[in-house]
Amino acid sequence: MRSFSHLKSSITRSRHLLLPFSVLAFFFLLYTVYNSLTSKTASLTYATSSHTLFLSLSTSANASISHDLRSLTLRPHVAGTPGAASTASFVISRLHSEGLRTFSRQYSPLLSFPSHSSLSLHHSNGSLIAPLSLSEPADPNGILVPPYHAYSPSGKTLAPAVYVNLGREEDFQTLDGLSVSVNGCVVLVRKGGGYRGGVVARAAERGAKAVLISGGSDGGVERGTVILGGPGDPLTPGWGAIGSDAERLQVAAEEVRRRFPTIPSMPVAAVTAAEILRTLGGPPMPHKWKEGLVGTAGGVGPGPALVNFTYAEEKKIAEIQDIFSLIRGRGEPDRYIILGNHRDAWTYGAVDPHSGTATLLEIARRFGVMLRSGWRPRRTIILCSWDAEEFGMIGSTEWVEENLDNLHSKAVVYLNVDCAVQGVGFNAATTPQLDKLLIDITKKVKDPDVEGKTVYDTWLSANGGIRIERLARADSDFTGFLHYAGIPSLDMYYGNEFAGYHTALDSFNWMETQGDPLFHRHLAIAEIWGLLAIRLADDVILPFDYQSYASLLEEHVHALRDFVDEELSLESIHAAIKDLHSAASDAFTEGQKLELQHSSGDYATVRIRALNDRLMLAERSFLQEEGLDGRRWFRHLLYSPPEDYESKLSFFTSIADAISRSKRYKGSKERLAICHQIWLVARAIRRVSQVLRGDQLFGG
Repeated sequence: MRSFSHLKSSITRSRHLLLPFSVLAFFFLLYTVYNSLTSKTASLTYATSSHTLFLSLSTSANASISHDLRSLTLRPHVAGTPGAASTASFVISRLHSEGLRTFSRQYSPLLSFPSHSSLSLHHSNGSLIAPLSLSEPADPNGILVPPYHAYSPSGKTLAPAVYVNLGREEDFQTLDGLSVSVNGCVVLVRKGGGYRGGVVARAAERGAKAVLISGGSDGGVERGTVILGGPGDPLTPGWGAIGSDAERLQVAAEEVRRRFPTIPSMPVAAVTAAEILRTLGGPPMPHKWKEGLVGTAGGVGPGPALVNFTYAEEKKIAEIQDIFSLIRGRGEPDRYIILGNHRDAWTYGAVDPHSGTATLLEIARRFGVMLRSGWRPRRTIILCSWDAEEFGMIGSTEWVEENLDNLHSKAVVYLNVDCAVQGVGFNAATTPQLDKLLIDITKKVKDPDVEGKTVYDTWLSANGGIRIERLARADSDFTGFLHYAGIPSLDMYYGNEFAGYHTALDSFNWMETQGDPLFHRHLAIAEIWGLLAIRLADDVILPFDYQSYASLLEEHVHALRDFVDEELSLESIHAAIKDLHSAASDAFTEGQKLELQHSSGDYATVRIRALNDRLMLAERSFLQEEGLDGRRWFRHLLYSPPEDYESKLSFFTSIADAISRSKRYKGSKERLAICHQIWLVARAIRRVSQVLRGDQLFGG
């Protein structure tokens, strides 16, 4: 830019001096040649300067993040309640203040709230021993929504209790070994056994009447959803819940009823669970089961005391609001880099989700400054604030379902942050073509906890090597983008576990005193997130690495061998991966050549666009249009969550489902089902290769 301004002033002076036209032509030719020779430098300088500018805007960022987090956590704001509306207004105001074009979209899904609940202990003859508290010790004034499980059905029972540790399959098998049945009983478990909906479903399969899930010893009680079968509004599977008059399934419809547990459940405080445990007789409790329990315990039950359990649910159509800010791309406005975080919370939400919300607002602040300085991304960037995630990723899922065709053809990537900071240590989960890019970015961001180190340095040393999780889970807003729409996705956060998850302890005070007092980890996530967005928005060739994807699939196949009979051949997948290696290598070489051409002044726009589209669309080839067997909403053959909540396989989901079913229904039919899924995966991998090659319809 500086060279051009000097040339322009020279030409102006030339006019004033009435120089001959030939001199003007000479200067114009000189500038043209110079611009051609330096276009690569200009392109690199633009990209580098945008990274540098973004990182330079860290002054006062910690204070800004802290201020936003405090404002977001002043009061509870469960989706569909008045508190949620005020939080939405705050986010909209902040995005507007940064000069960003901001929009909102309303949906009207079916939400679930508690109407009435009670719990008491009784003698075997039915007489009362004592009422039991359902309040949360950490919320003594009762400011928050009472602890409950969203979509738990109403129900009541008077039955003996049985303690089942974490409620896992192995725990129920331990009870079988003790000749203890939960049939007709109230099952008591402590949290930590995986998805609470899965815990309830396992108990229901064994004839339990109700489930109580105990909180930790810190006084918190964990709220949450127990919905089954996938995310989104249960009444509008596959389409958006737009308005009160939207097309909806009936609540009594079989497809809807399968989404709800068949028995009621409630979360309870550890002290309440301890009162029940003290009444249990039966076989002695296994020693390992006593870890983490409050008070003393004897047997596992059942009884002899009875638990009187009552829960009444209120389902209602409620309005939720998604919020978007749009930064339109200068060159490819129809290609979307999407960043998202949810805004609703069960309590105050300092960790979940507003450590992520405050981080998103910090990115918005920096992008606003950059836009005012003249930066504009090559591709469009969309910042998203989702609603009703806690009920089952409803806000993001409804938007994906409503806009599926557009997203299929235009969405490059989805970058998710939910609980940005819940402890120490960087963690990430991605689809594999994003691994290399993420690693590169973490090398540019200062570590928040170790002076003189980068995030990459401490990430590497903490794990004995870089460990990146795969997104074969459905617990945040990447779910609709990856598992339903096949869009490359990423999720990242600091810390592994947060004891106050979904409890009254998730407050600004915890974050300020324990979680991240200086807000340095928030800052690190903001910088990684923002730099990822800039690279994906501005790189001439999308920084997707399918060679590493192919290598990871090889690792998956080797691991799969431990889960299938030796007689079952995996050669079809091996051959497909070999072909993918070749196609990915060709795509990489093509990208290098196109970048070189672009840098030399031959912009090759059409060919660059075509390659980028192939890189963007390749992930869609892992989708099965009709959905996974018996679970039509989940469509990603590799990285959807498995049907069995306790499956040890976090990849090749359709094969994992077939393996789980074969264990339950042993026979030749189930063996053939596994073979079929192996072939489906092999064909999907070959489709990816075909997409990367583009025009090779007939092989070769």
